[in-house]
Amino acid sequence: MDVQLTINDIPLAVPEGMSILDAARTVNIDIPTLCYLNLHEMRMNNHIASCRVCVVEVEGRRNLAPACSTPVFNNMVVKTDTPRAIQARRTMVELLLSDHPKSCLTCAKNLDCDLQALAADLGVRNISYEGEESQFEIDKSSLAIIRDPNKCIRCRRCETMCNDVQTVGVYSAVGRGFETVVKTAFDLPLHETSCTFCGQCLAVCPTGALMELDQVDKVWKALNDPTRFVIVETAPAVRVALGEGFGLEPGTIVTGKMVAALRRLGFDRVFDTEFGADVTIMEEATELIHRLKHGGRLPILTSCCPAWVKFFEHQFPDLLDIPSTCKSPHEMLGVLAKSYYAETYGIDPQKITVVSIMPCVAKKYEAARPELGQSPVTPDVDIVITTRELSRMIREAGIHFDHLKDEEFDHPLGESTGAAVVFGTTGGVIEAALRTAYEWLTGKPLENVEFENLRGMDGIKEALIPIEGKDFKIAVTHGLGNARTILEKIQAGDAHYDAIEIMACPGGCIGGGGQPYHHGNVEILKARAAAIYKEDRAKPLRKSHENPAVIALYKDYIGEPYGERAHKLLHTSFTQRPKI
Repeated sequence: MDVQLTINDIPLAVPEGMSILDAARTVNIDIPTLCYLNLHEMRMNNHIASCRVCVVEVEGRRNLAPACSTPVFNNMVVKTDTPRAIQARRTMVELLLSDHPKSCLTCAKNLDCDLQALAADLGVRNISYEGEESQFEIDKSSLAIIRDPNKCIRCRRCETMCNDVQTVGVYSAVGRGFETVVKTAFDLPLHETSCTFCGQCLAVCPTGALMELDQVDKVWKALNDPTRFVIVETAPAVRVALGEGFGLEPGTIVTGKMVAALRRLGFDRVFDTEFGADVTIMEEATELIHRLKHGGRLPILTSCCPAWVKFFEHQFPDLLDIPSTCKSPHEMLGVLAKSYYAETYGIDPQKITVVSIMPCVAKKYEAARPELGQSPVTPDVDIVITTRELSRMIREAGIHFDHLKDEEFDHPLGESTGAAVVFGTTGGVIEAALRTAYEWLTGKPLENVEFENLRGMDGIKEALIPIEGKDFKIAVTHGLGNARTILEKIQAGDAHYDAIEIMACPGGCIGGGGQPYHHGNVEILKARAAAIYKEDRAKPLRKSHENPAVIALYKDYIGEPYGERAHKLLHTSFTQRPKI
């Protein structure tokens, strides 16, 4: 049922129960917000009204009302731009700033900080309130995320994302009044908790309270060391988001310019993680077929996402035997660069530094897992930086990104198919695997390689794929809360699948915690996904097993997919971890 109200003398009718904030937005009235964040397609609604910068006047109400959490009612009269409301907002921002570090110039969130932008919009130039500032220890314990509670404004967006959307349950507000802080259970360092390092908390953090571990200095050091042979690889989702860091529209494909920029930065070889994705499909499709033919446990779960891997290690240790044992694509390319490529071209692998450009914060943690290397001192991947960090490097170097001419990846670890491209968005890994598994199981060419029913932003997608008289039941999920729903059904025996793809981040890698901030705009994720599929359609080869460089790799070096050497180089193991 609709209710009638007026906002700033504009009459409107909206559904009963809608907030003043959402009602105002239906008639393009802007009310500033800070703690509020509503991501409908991600099932996130943070409207705890902790910051009070959205206050408005409601006729008949003595106190100002927070627009984000106050429901409308019939004949309500609202004023959003009165002197009283404006002054209250300015006061709230000044109070927040009075207990906030004044290190904006050196903060990684500088010019991309919601608090900073709001202060500018409200014309806050002086802080009237002086006094004690919070002093909390900065948590630098993890290999992926830096947590600085001194920059926390208690908006609790991270808490909502971690607890309600991802269902990991790491963050909670503790204390009262001035002592309130969002922290981990028992105030443990982040790396001692069940944190998956998915990075979705820092993707919604309005300030610099949560940031990725910056490893740009390590990259510069490697590039400036004449004794190092520095190889870089880039994930599929990076090329459809990197342009946003230089003012280009979301979904702009910048593959060629990205390669050119990386060469300008000084990398000795520029390879494509998509080559590793094609190799992943060779292994994963073979592993699926092996389970089908030899009575292995189903469903098989994709294991390309390190945040998802850590999630099931903590939350579902009884299911450790169903994920694929394949390493993720960037780890596969890293180990192949230090073995196959090094041997082929006579390069000492001990002198090779592999740098991964990833849309993902968890890849930083993944690269340091001890089992992902040929020895404790020789990791498959040495350094991981995010899409955002690469943007900063390019700007630091003074490179005019939009002026660069397109260049090609180096060979052979730069050749890829359309199947590898679609790894960058939800549903893509299982779609790529099906393109190969179908042809290997049937011995027939797959004419239509696009599995439309596995695509889209629905949190859980299911499909029946007919192959050789059998309907293969497939599930695709993105967001760890959706993954939990599927896995709990499997545990209870209420659901049966042959294969499941799980990605920790909304939208898959296109919405990774290391991507340019989308600020809750799902249309940005959709534009990135559309670009992924456009890139796939533009590829002359669209099935991983047709990649000539991958065929040569197996013929000359690895041997059979899922064979002895493949297991040594390309597969891994998982570890049961405590749930904290």
